[in-house]
Amino acid sequence: MKTVLLQGKRVTDRVFEPAQLKRLEDMGAELVIFREEDNASPEEAAELMRGAEVVITSWGCPKLEGAVLEAAPDLKAVLHAAGSVKHVVTGEVWERGIRVTSGAAVLSRGVAETALGLTIMSMKNFIGAAAAVKGSGWWNQRKDSVRDSIREMYGSTIGVIGGGHAGKHFLHLLKGFQLSALLTDPTYTREMAAEAGAELTGLEELLRRSDIVMVLAPEIPATYRMLGAENLALMKEGATLINLARGSLIDEDALVRELQSGRIQAILDVTVQEPPGAAHPFMTLPNVMLTGHIAGAVNNGLLAIGRFIVDEWGRLAAGEKMEGEIDPSRLDTLA
Repeated sequence: MKTVLLQGKRVTDRVFEPAQLKRLEDMGAELVIFREEDNASPEEAAELMRGAEVVITSWGCPKLEGAVLEAAPDLKAVLHAAGSVKHVVTGEVWERGIRVTSGAAVLSRGVAETALGLTIMSMKNFIGAAAAVKGSGWWNQRKDSVRDSIREMYGSTIGVIGGGHAGKHFLHLLKGFQLSALLTDPTYTREMAAEAGAELTGLEELLRRSDIVMVLAPEIPATYRMLGAENLALMKEGATLINLARGSLIDEDALVRELQSGRIQAILDVTVQEPPGAAHPFMTLPNVMLTGHIAGAVNNGLLAIGRFIVDEWGRLAAGEKMEGEIDPSRLDTLA
């Protein structure tokens, strides 16, 4: 099958190892690879797509619409080597009955692993402990406020907002600990949540009970500023809010006020404006850690997405269902 890689060389080299591209060819793919450093323009994409049966896209690729799709009347599938397909796949793709898959599940595994690491780091107050060691000398059994703030995973309550790919895998990772996991997600039943290892609750109850509030919900209209002043005020004293989703899910002005009170802490991988301006309170508040949008794949982890997309090509060629295939009827619940 003629298979076009629409992303530029810079992205292709970061996502696909040469061995994976060779595997595609060995399985029968007639590869057409865009060789320029940057991604193809719509005009270049239309030229590349002539006669294509499969197109592989990734970050920054042009939308699949108009002349780009018209150049490939036999297009069977879009394999998106990234997360959300909404910036690339248009209504025209779905109207033509073209199948679509993405690497969202693979990308989300990295997010879930980051979520676990940040959860443990927050519970243990590693940042405060490290600063205390440097400022006050080594300590072991010394009694002080830093030591009093250190907690273990045992017996804690972790609240997860969003049970998509990342949320579900995070809950799976939490099964190795003796703790209580809460989940809020309108697409889940109580039975589904229990199978994932969590108790299904409403958002307000989750905020009241959780030591860690992990935000992993999709950025859709229904989640815009879902965490505002009233909800944030429900969080327990000493709790930590961790946002690995998108900045738009939180009313940042309300969060700043809560943080300034000293009641809670926050770890933010994402913000509304990235990066926040130098004068933004997030940059100076002592109870905020900013991680610079690194929760998903950044370097070598990207190669797992490329491997998955090659596997998806193999499943497509064999007439099998692709593991990451997207049901268009669920688009309004997906990032």
